[in-house]
Amino acid sequence: MARRRTKKRTHVGANNPETAAAGHATARDPKSMVIRIGAGEVGPSISQLAADVRKVMEPGTASRLKERRGNKLKDYVVMCGPLGVTHLMLFSRSETGNTNLRMALAPRGPTMHFRVEKYSLCRDVQRVQKHPRGGGKEFLTPPLLVMNNFTSPGADSKSKVPKHLESLATTVFQSLFPPINPQQTPLKTIRRVLLLNREKSEEDDGTFIVNFRHYAITTKSTTVSKPLRRIKAAEKLMTTKSSRQGRMPNLGKLEDIADYMIGGETGDGYMTDATSGSEIDTDAEVEVVDNAPRKVLSTKARLAAEQAGQEPEEEVENVERRAVKLVELGPRMRLRLTKVEEGLCAGKIMWHEYVHKSREEIRELEKRWEKRRQEKEARRKEQKANVEKKKAEKEARKKKSGDGDGEEEEEDEDENYSDVDFDDFDSEGLAGDAEFKANEQMEEDGAWEDEREEIGRD
Repeated sequence: MARRRTKKRTHVGANNPETAAAGHATARDPKSMVIRIGAGEVGPSISQLAADVRKVMEPGTASRLKERRGNKLKDYVVMCGPLGVTHLMLFSRSETGNTNLRMALAPRGPTMHFRVEKYSLCRDVQRVQKHPRGGGKEFLTPPLLVMNNFTSPGADSKSKVPKHLESLATTVFQSLFPPINPQQTPLKTIRRVLLLNREKSEEDDGTFIVNFRHYAITTKSTTVSKPLRRIKAAEKLMTTKSSRQGRMPNLGKLEDIADYMIGGETGDGYMTDATSGSEIDTDAEVEVVDNAPRKVLSTKARLAAEQAGQEPEEEVENVERRAVKLVELGPRMRLRLTKVEEGLCAGKIMWHEYVHKSREEIRELEKRWEKRRQEKEARRKEQKANVEKKKAEKEARKKKSGDGDGEEEEEDEDENYSDVDFDDFDSEGLAGDAEFKANEQMEEDGAWEDEREEIGRD
């Protein structure tokens, strides 16, 4: 039998090899989705904020993700497994106008709820800068994550912000980006910095506030004077006619280029940062070793040089001093942690900033969660038993009807079985104790009877 032809030009399979080179993304690196829940209700500012945060998370994020008004949280949760998504960042707006951010680890949680108290978009940050930094090759590699003050020295399990909560927040934020090996990662691949600074509270008031900042790393040589840098940059960009940086400095009023270099009438003079009168910020300077390949003499050439009486040249490391500067890219956010849930936007409340329960209330909640878990397990078993029963009845009808001589059988309903109970997922993340209490109160007040009358179910 001839083999079926496979179209190779239009049906080429995905070929995504796992690159093991340092500074490049691999299949094991964390991947994220930045989503705005309620696409038509959050407003243009929150939509732009989600797009800016999505740019910060590049390249390990769904940069071209399109949300629709009808999408729910369960739609994204279902796709986390096939796409290998490890983190979900959900932006939403409450009825009171508060902007919220939920950071969840897929597929089992936990979920950290933040209130975005203040934020500035990328365009707002660039508008106040004299020389804003545009988008370039900075977003081809993940940023360097810098965390500060996430752990308190005197924190314990009885503090208002317990020690295990600080450890959890540290672990969640550290897992957003792939780890960096200082011995193997090239310095050229680190082009951005994400700074997360936790504010210190004067009193132990139980607040956990994180400041979110995003910077680009720029460097320039401090061993070359400014006039030489301008000439060198002009030589590289001579072919660019539309760029002002590609033009040579105006030397028409000078008699010699030496006047421009050593300081003529209008020249700045041949000065480096070391010979100028300004002080040097030694913290902003680093020494970079040139790792370019060097010519190595063979054994035969080395022996010939020794016979001729020539001394071998000593290898001198080409060390260059460069000044490091951070240029803010945005966005800015001031995040306040309000609560932590055990599951993915639906589970036990592990910590809450405002609500504190006694041991008796915690035991009561544990009983309620255990009862809910048993009911869910019973529904799961009943559903599985129904599926098995349908399969047995179908096989029996096939045997009874013979080899297809009988009447055509009606198509059964969809028998796909899934162990995921999507009733626990809520698009706005409101499923929990508050909704449960509201339903109980409506049952006690008889509000459900009024609802049935309105929809005609007397």
